[in-house]
Amino acid sequence: MTQALPKIVTFDEFIALYPDSSGVRYELHNGEIVQMAQPTGRHERIKGFLAAELTLEFRRLNLPYFIPNQVIVKPPERESGYFPDVLILNDTALVNEPLWEKSSAVTQGTSIPLVIEVVSTNWRDDYYLKLADYVGRSPSRRVEMNIPEYWIVDYAALGARKFIGDPKQPTISVYQLIDGEYQVSQFRGSDKIISPAFPEFNLTAEQVFNAG
Repeated sequence: MTQALPKIVTFDEFIALYPDSSGVRYELHNGEIVQMAQPTGRHERIKGFLAAELTLEFRRLNLPYFIPNQVIVKPPERESGYFPDVLILNDTALVNEPLWEKSSAVTQGTSIPLVIEVVSTNWRDDYYLKLADYVGRSPSRRVEMNIPEYWIVDYAALGARKFIGDPKQPTISVYQLIDGEYQVSQFRGSDKIISPAFPEFNLTAEQVFNAG
């Protein structure tokens, strides 16, 4: 039996098709439109908690940041477009974004102080696909977008053991850009989350997980 191949579309075609009035969320993964699973209540609670806490922090520091609702992150030279769970944008950098006014899309890491994905059933996208596009491909993890900081919040320990260890346990992985390459720090239980973007941020991993 012959199986039809998925239709490959460009980023511009994806933008023309999106948004959709059905309420279903989609992303573009290497030219393929992918329907995103409906998130759980706990996923959304953790996402909302982090967005609120980080907003308080960058307002306290009087930084020109904001957290948008529906902005697409487009890796350069790739037909992909992602809607991160939490995306912090630097308002002063958006003047240099070629797709910002037309498509509400960002392509440059200088516009993104921090991006966060909260892991759900599509954990492979967060650990493989988005990790590669946000922070670079193994083995050297050379930079793709120059995003200075990427969190993967794996509250249900769904990721592979090679990412979160054995035995698996809820983990927050913070990828930081250092000298053109990324290094990861991981936080569990009562560990205080260390964020290069917000060094005075005062939350533990379990406080984030318990928010859900």
